[in-house]
Amino acid sequence: MSPYHRILALESSCDDTAVAIVEDGRTIRASVIHSQTSLHAQFGGVVPEAAAREHIAAINNTLQEALDMAGCSLYEMDAFAATLGPGLVGSLLVGANTGKTLSLITGKPFLGVHHLYAHVASNYLDSDLEPPFLCLLVSGGHTQLIAVEEYATMRVVGESLDDAVGEAYDKVARFMSLPYPGGPVMDRLSQEGNPKAFSLPKAQTSGAYDFSFSGLKTAASRSFEKARELLPPNRSAEALRTLQADMAASFQRTVVDTLFEKTLRCAKDLNIKTLSIAGGVSANQGLRQRFQDFVNENPDYCLYVPNLKYCTDNAAMVAASAYFNPYTTDIRQEVFSRSPQP
Repeated sequence: MSPYHRILALESSCDDTAVAIVEDGRTIRASVIHSQTSLHAQFGGVVPEAAAREHIAAINNTLQEALDMAGCSLYEMDAFAATLGPGLVGSLLVGANTGKTLSLITGKPFLGVHHLYAHVASNYLDSDLEPPFLCLLVSGGHTQLIAVEEYATMRVVGESLDDAVGEAYDKVARFMSLPYPGGPVMDRLSQEGNPKAFSLPKAQTSGAYDFSFSGLKTAASRSFEKARELLPPNRSAEALRTLQADMAASFQRTVVDTLFEKTLRCAKDLNIKTLSIAGGVSANQGLRQRFQDFVNENPDYCLYVPNLKYCTDNAAMVAASAYFNPYTTDIRQEVFSRSPQP
């Protein structure tokens, strides 16, 4: 547990420039995010060099906006924190160097944060969650099942062997000519479609709690292409949208079933009744609803999911992680240990 009451944190690991001020790891005084989504949408994905330039242009104004929102000065902070990795190197340097500079100016400590631990810690924001619990971490770059035994003690008990779930969403969306980022678009579109329109495979993995989405991504893309070829030459925009909605719904059903079933199996095997979801894909409404329906029917289980604005990359989760694990200042230090599977 941290000796630092008020932490100013910076997050710039990918394409969002974020600054937050959080007290005691849970109470958010300010959280500001400068999004680059519109910049990268034209390329269909994040361009690292462009992202780094945009971070440099946005960081000072974002920092000042957070200080104004909280009504604090830099010298009222007890510590500064920033994401050190993993992420895009050029982007990471902007937040890390800014945090270190503020530390030097004020004479206050600098705390380096591991990006994945920060996502886990997003569930501490505005909540009473305490370890032990099982966290399903799902994002554009990672899919992991993490047993959080103590605030600073975590074991990876399952993970994707290939594509992360968010990556699979984006690739299938791109194949269907849907706009970037594809995950949120497919989530919304799935509400219009038939989840049984396409029969898609669930990968069998050697580890009981591991995931694989590469085959599902390929099967979805091929099935969609075959169905699109069967549409009449003068197909209407409505017919194409119906096909897209049916694939989005079928793909989402398969993904959610896989994530839920493996998480529940792991929770039962480890005898853990407190579940949490974190990462950008934790904003997915289908995934959130599936877990919530289960908890509603099984009151001996409880579920924690971050507020939607703290699911994607943000600095509030970085501040929370710095508070609850203030000793990880070098990302080369192993934050997560990997456990053998049945």
